[in-house]
Amino acid sequence: MKPDSNLPSAHPVNRRRFLKASGVAVAAGAVSQSSFIPRANAADNDLLRIGLVGCGGRGTGAAAQALAADSNVRLIAMGDAFPDRLEKSLATVTASVKDAAKIDVPPERRFIGFDAYEKVIENVDVVLLATPPGFRPIHLKAAIDAGKHVFAEKPVAVDAPGIRSVIESCKEARRKKLAVVSGLCLRYNHGWQETIKRLHDGAAGEIRGLQANDFRGPIWVKPREPGQTDMEYQMRNWYYFSWLSGDFNVEQHVHLLDACSWIMKGEYPEAAYGIGGRQVRTGPEFGNIYDHHSVIYEYAGGQKLFAYCRQQKGCHSSISIDVLGGKGTASLRTKGMEIRADEKWRYEGEKNDHYQTEHDELFASIRSGNPINNGEYMAKSTLLAIMGRMATYTGKRIEWDQAWNSKEDLSPNNYAWDAKHVPPPPAIPGVTKFV
Repeated sequence: MKPDSNLPSAHPVNRRRFLKASGVAVAAGAVSQSSFIPRANAADNDLLRIGLVGCGGRGTGAAAQALAADSNVRLIAMGDAFPDRLEKSLATVTASVKDAAKIDVPPERRFIGFDAYEKVIENVDVVLLATPPGFRPIHLKAAIDAGKHVFAEKPVAVDAPGIRSVIESCKEARRKKLAVVSGLCLRYNHGWQETIKRLHDGAAGEIRGLQANDFRGPIWVKPREPGQTDMEYQMRNWYYFSWLSGDFNVEQHVHLLDACSWIMKGEYPEAAYGIGGRQVRTGPEFGNIYDHHSVIYEYAGGQKLFAYCRQQKGCHSSISIDVLGGKGTASLRTKGMEIRADEKWRYEGEKNDHYQTEHDELFASIRSGNPINNGEYMAKSTLLAIMGRMATYTGKRIEWDQAWNSKEDLSPNNYAWDAKHVPPPPAIPGVTKFV
């Protein structure tokens, strides 16, 4: 199934009201825009200036990987909602990079607040977007409008209006010959690439069914501290609020859902239904997301994808995809990949750091003048995950076109530290309505 490309982008950059005054630079000395001409095709001797937006753990890693990906790059600007996160990230990146000349982020190019992304984008050639995913459509649009190459961490939205915005931004990136590389890193893993190529070549026969398991333990939680506003608390504890993370089946399970879509040669399901809930994460510190989801996706050809994810302590762990084919089966796991048909095959080739490879390929594509654009699959696979959440939250069977056309906008009325944003309570299947 393909979304209707003629539909308008229903996700304006302001996402209701994005306050210019909500954030301020640490210092006012941003480098003039005229100093930085967007380079759709950078020659080998051109310095590519990198900016990081979102200085958490994944953003910090992305910055270090971007600096290792090319010999003539420099990190010159960083932005985050919180100064302590930015300073910690800068110290970590500085300690991890061998060539200190590749880092030049003076106080005047360390930007804090909701509008920090604008200032980072203004100063760079390549921007790394690694904030909570609720901000990704806003930031991606701003970067592409400004003519900048982009690395966009997964997922790329938390609701359907966000997906529609991302689709439009990536179309514009293609028109402008700008790179958009996705953080769906399994696409850049050599073992997954070889295994899925063999499946596409018929090693297991016609694909009849898939199962994706993302069973893991709990992660960090940040209880509310005295004096925090509603917005600051939610931003600090972002993983547990659907308007920021999309719920964990969107924020993390999207990796395996995307890999299943890859196995299916870019075909997306017609419908989804399933169950989910809060069994152990029941306190207010866990926001409004679930701790387990089980979704059945149905394809036009009759195939089904059984997608399960859980974050609970003391339970069996498994991050894997199992494929049922007409001639055999396949297993794809973090520890190894194999196909069991007439002849058993196991991947024994090179093991690469897919986080590094995605940046290597991003910068190589900029240098070559043939920029990568991962926009279509990163948007559709994110919508696949969102559709699953819609199904578990409502208890209804949700069709792809319904999900694509959904008017549910999870964003707050405005982005400011004193904003009184009250997220909806945890969804109740059979009671919560599809919007």
